[in-house]
Amino acid sequence: MSFLTAKELAALGLASCGEDVKISRKTSLYGAERIAIGDHVRIDDFCVISAGAGGISIGSHVHIAVYVSVIGAAAITLSDFVGLSSRVSVYSSNDDYSGSALTGPTIPDRFRKIDSRPVHIGRHVVVGSGSVVLPGVTIHDGAAVGALSLIRKDCEPFGLYVGNPARRIRERSRDLLELERQLAESPGDGPG
Repeated sequence: MSFLTAKELAALGLASCGEDVKISRKTSLYGAERIAIGDHVRIDDFCVISAGAGGISIGSHVHIAVYVSVIGAAAITLSDFVGLSSRVSVYSSNDDYSGSALTGPTIPDRFRKIDSRPVHIGRHVVVGSGSVVLPGVTIHDGAAVGALSLIRKDCEPFGLYVGNPARRIRERSRDLLELERQLAESPGDGPG
């Protein structure tokens, strides 16, 4: 995988860009001036990160795997230690499919009905491959989402959610909080 150089990252015109940021040359960024990125972030091949008016905020120690889409007009927040597995889609905007409006970006807005609401993905959240997160959802700190899940409602802290629509099946361990503390005390350690 080939990543952008520091000079190329600066040329993107991001709202902000932290240290140790790796963005694949095969990633597409739209609205870069509305995208803020923390430290120790990796965005892999074939991702689409498209920030509307609300912007996209990506915390530190975040991994966005191949073929992920993060798209929408409303704000999207990926907090520290978030992991989005391959083919995850996060939307803060969605067309109305009821038939009461036309759909798609080629249609003038006056004929469309678009649901745009912020999405917040909390600290230490991991979202499994192929999952979809819809507008207005908050996935609270420590929650985990299993592969191929549809997240249309909020996920409570440290729950494990699976299915379509996703439902909570059990509690997730909080051991990772101690590991985060240990990482903070050993800043010389780089990613493994």
